[in-house]
Amino acid sequence: MRYYLGLATTFHDPALALIGPDGGILFAEATERYLQYKRAPNCEPDSAPRMAGLLGRFLPAGAELVVATSWGPDFSSFLARSAAAGAFGLEALAAHAPGLNRSLVPERAERTFIAELGVAQGRAGYGTLLGLDRAHGGASRIAGLRRYSHHLTHAAFGLWGSPFRDATCLVVDGMGETGASAIYRMAAGRIAEVKRHRGRESVGFFFGLVTDLAGFDQTKGEEWKIMGLAPYGRPDPDLMGLLRRLYRIEGGRLRFADAETVQAVVAEILARRPTDALDCGWADLARCGQDAFAEMMDALVGQAEELAPGENLVVTGGCALNSSYNGRLLGRSGYRHLHVPSAPADDGNAVGAAWLAFAEDHPDWTGPGTGAAVTPYLGSTVSTEPLERMAGSEPRLRRLGHAGVTQAAAEILAAGGLVGWVQGRAEFGPRALGNRSILADPRPADAKAILNAKVKYREAFRPFAPSILAEAGPDWFEDYQDSPYMERTLVWREAVRGRVPAVVHEDGTGRLQSVTRARNPAYAALIEAFAARTGVPILLNTSFNVMGKPILHTAEDAILMFYTTGLDALVVEDWLLVKDPAVLPGC
Repeated sequence: MRYYLGLATTFHDPALALIGPDGGILFAEATERYLQYKRAPNCEPDSAPRMAGLLGRFLPAGAELVVATSWGPDFSSFLARSAAAGAFGLEALAAHAPGLNRSLVPERAERTFIAELGVAQGRAGYGTLLGLDRAHGGASRIAGLRRYSHHLTHAAFGLWGSPFRDATCLVVDGMGETGASAIYRMAAGRIAEVKRHRGRESVGFFFGLVTDLAGFDQTKGEEWKIMGLAPYGRPDPDLMGLLRRLYRIEGGRLRFADAETVQAVVAEILARRPTDALDCGWADLARCGQDAFAEMMDALVGQAEELAPGENLVVTGGCALNSSYNGRLLGRSGYRHLHVPSAPADDGNAVGAAWLAFAEDHPDWTGPGTGAAVTPYLGSTVSTEPLERMAGSEPRLRRLGHAGVTQAAAEILAAGGLVGWVQGRAEFGPRALGNRSILADPRPADAKAILNAKVKYREAFRPFAPSILAEAGPDWFEDYQDSPYMERTLVWREAVRGRVPAVVHEDGTGRLQSVTRARNPAYAALIEAFAARTGVPILLNTSFNVMGKPILHTAEDAILMFYTTGLDALVVEDWLLVKDPAVLPGC
């Protein structure tokens, strides 16, 4: 019996995914959750202690395991040769110039990124091998290491994980083997490359540069802040003119400037940067940067439509996390349906690599073929054993059953309380989708400020997202689109904005999650219970973490946050822990 382990092996956002003998996803999770280390830079996705537990749980003794990685064999060989030649030694890397190059990143940094990629490819599978021996004492074996093109692994997860059988896929990120974007086409579940960009420049690196220039830090993944801050900025023709010197669109094709122009433009932008930008960000540059990003993406989507026309589009790669653009894409193109996977960045490539290995051994396999997008609830479960141990000493803790905690949590939320909500398996991807969430009533105008002051400690300009019952979506949003992974922003209807001000952003939009009983019965039941009390089928939903930390991984993480922040209640499966015992049922 053969299983398939996919490893996302970039220098950021490592992840792993385990595929069963039938091609089904048994487990998928980003490494940052297990390590509780944001983005887990330069960490192996398959450390031996973790793999011993996972393989012991999911892999029967005597099974074979194919290991698959998210960078191709030719590129991995090039990296190994470069390392052997000394190109990745510290002294060699330090000798490169620190100035920006035509990739829009410092030359020294880009060379170091590539060196880090080489390290990751060289050690791929080591932890798995050790973990497998610990799990089964040598009774199971590694049946080979396979490597797949970075953008192909993006496309495989995006296309096979979508509800489509025929679709075009646009991959846009920071870097791949030959360039930073690619176009694929899937027909009847068969994936083929249509076009691959060649060159060091990228839309991803452009957005990272804007992030840095606006006062944030792309190495920390703070591109999110540009999207949140942009609606507070004003259009600035001079700034936009400077940014447009970094790229141009000729005949529908995106072109980038040379290194000399890049350096000159950045110097001019920095000379204009307000003195307080490092403290609170530069809103006008964020606005212009987001507008420029949209122009670039329009060109790439247009090229995809020209080369691979159709009704269905999948967008993946790190740039697919730009929910502000995603919500406008269908209105700016000829495509009718859009799918963005729950993990479009490099963590999703773990599933893509595993599926490609499975497909190589099963030539007739053309994806899950379920007619629905793959569930995002693929990660770890949370043990309630810590709560069981607390039960005898914590009078504010009760086990109420799932129906009981649902009604109690809805009551606390309707009264203005903040609830930590932990159910089932963790979400695969960066966003909490009702299984590892902090929830609040979206109706009070000050709910966002209270949540930031008590728990999240985020910048005031960053919005909070609405989770809405999908059937109510058209009543609340203009041109409603189903958004199961909180992957796009839509415009609230003018008449309802005053009813849920805590989740209406500065520009009248919301990055919504469409919730259904089929996709998440426990979370849908909670929103229904809240709606029964308030008439509002919406909850404010944010990830269960504090700023700078990943989403929680264990019950101990949740309990610690409950006692050290302003959460009013914590629900873990069917357990309820509260600060005020008066809100407990029967008190």
